[in-house]
Amino acid sequence: MSEHRTENRDAGSRLLLRATELAGLPVVSIAEGEALAEVKDVVYNPDQGHLLGFTLNQRGFLRGPMKAVLPMSGVAGIGRDAVMVTDADVCEEKGGLAAEAQSSAGRNVVGNDVLTDTGHRLGEVSDIIVAADSGEVLGYELEGDPKLQGHAGRPLFLPIPAALAVSGTALMVPASAEPFIRDDLSGFGAAVDEFRSQLSSGGAS
Repeated sequence: MSEHRTENRDAGSRLLLRATELAGLPVVSIAEGEALAEVKDVVYNPDQGHLLGFTLNQRGFLRGPMKAVLPMSGVAGIGRDAVMVTDADVCEEKGGLAAEAQSSAGRNVVGNDVLTDTGHRLGEVSDIIVAADSGEVLGYELEGDPKLQGHAGRPLFLPIPAALAVSGTALMVPASAEPFIRDDLSGFGAAVDEFRSQLSSGGAS
């Protein structure tokens, strides 16, 4: 865990977080200055490339799952130590996010294979990398092909397009993503920007 905490910022000083680091964080109201709940799970739609929000746990003695959920529209900020909201009213007990959390759209992609559109298996998703300022999913942490590792035993960080094709349990990415795979979060944000710029300009690797 300590190693993960030292790799949280890219070269552009954006805070990058693993989805697993968000689980258990307190949800703190700016208005009341109090923790309202804690993050239970991240709800993510790979087709959209963004977090949809969070399911929640009750804190304290009555700890356990809550009916209320927190949509990303209600999030004021995501930090290393807390998820900030303006006030308690942003949490909702029903609506779009609650339905998404129970559907395939709000799927958990951890454990899914990642394949290129040329049929190369890059690895298995072990975590999701999130830009804290926007909730945008920038890529995946993979248990990947050792041939792609710059340093043996390190996880791989794969940039993904802003939207991602999903087929069954496989996540499909362009083969042009391969040159932008990194094994260190400190350079990952820049790799994502370069990869997406190449896609938008229609360039090839």
